Amino acid sequence: MKWEQIIGQQSVKNLLKDSIRDSRVGHAQLFVGEEGFGVLPLALAMAQEIFEKENPASAHKIENLNHLDLHFSFPVFTEKNVSLSKRFFDNFREMVLQNPYASFDDWTSFLESENKQFFISADEAEDIGQRFTLKSFEGGSKILIVWRADKMNDAAANKILKFLEEPPKNTYIILCAPSTNDILPTILSRCQLVNIPRINDEDILKSLQNVEAAKEIAYESQGDWNLAKSLSENNVVTSEFETLFIQWVRNAFQAKKKPEVLREIVKWARQISEWNREKQMKFLNYCIEIFRLAMLQNYGNDNLVYKKLSEGNFNWSAFSKFIHGANIVSIVEEITDASYHISRNANSKIVLTDMGIKLTRYIHKASS
Repeated sequence: MKWEQIIGQQSVKNLLKDSIRDSRVGHAQLFVGEEGFGVLPLALAMAQEIFEKENPASAHKIENLNHLDLHFSFPVFTEKNVSLSKRFFDNFREMVLQNPYASFDDWTSFLESENKQFFISADEAEDIGQRFTLKSFEGGSKILIVWRADKMNDAAANKILKFLEEPPKNTYIILCAPSTNDILPTILSRCQLVNIPRINDEDILKSLQNVEAAKEIAYESQGDWNLAKSLSENNVVTSEFETLFIQWVRNAFQAKKKPEVLREIVKWARQISEWNREKQMKFLNYCIEIFRLAMLQNYGNDNLVYKKLSEGNFNWSAFSKFIHGANIVSIVEEITDASYHISRNANSKIVLTDMGIKLTRYIHKASS
């Protein structure tokens, strides 16, 4: 992966390139950010730069993910009591070559295994250790990229910790995760943290040249190129989110006079709870953004409102008048709390039902 192929992130690129040039690369690093921000592309570009510095002829091997001293570990499901990522490396390689910004959801869909549990196992950690006892094939460094390191179970994390504490000579380890929430504190303490921020809207716009509704897509993607790419190709997920958001809001408005409507909110929560965790959290982020846009609309900042909901004759202008300074904080806090609890494996049906019902109170709160 070449630096120039990565969308935006110029400051992070400069930081990583400078560390390689000055021989200041830590043996263990944790790249923190959503997949769509370019975490894996940045890890691959860094690996390519390190290998090219040692052997300029090795570039094409990295671009095709065929370098024998570049190793990967990633979440997979158990099959016949075996849970090793090398069994699925050809699939992973194919997905990454197609789209290095691919998400965890994309990976489970790629294997057509959305309903299976994906994780990095203790067996995987042991396999990593065995791989790195061997000498480098090209006589230089060996690099391990652990994609979605947050999916390590406790046994795997403890074994990886030992690997980080006593890494073989000339070994670089790059862990990739969307946040540090599910990373052991002891692992965090042994890694150099590299925060990968969202991609600037301007950089996404440049990459969406000649795409219809590019500005709306750039704003709606919230700095996530994978989402921007998906939105530019297919608007199905957004339409599904819009439908469910409108359904939630309409039920919340009716519940004050028709308490029986609360049953519809329970059904609404049950429907969303059947999605995988990542999709649920994306929907909640979508809800926060729509409420934010509604408040901007209410306060007359129409030029900043890049998306207005209209499905099913939804009255955007009328709705926006109910979102203001007196309730926006409570609404956003409630959704954020729900997202946090879901990320920590809480019962999503209960969490979403509780959140859904609370909106019926917040949305009727008068502006101060």
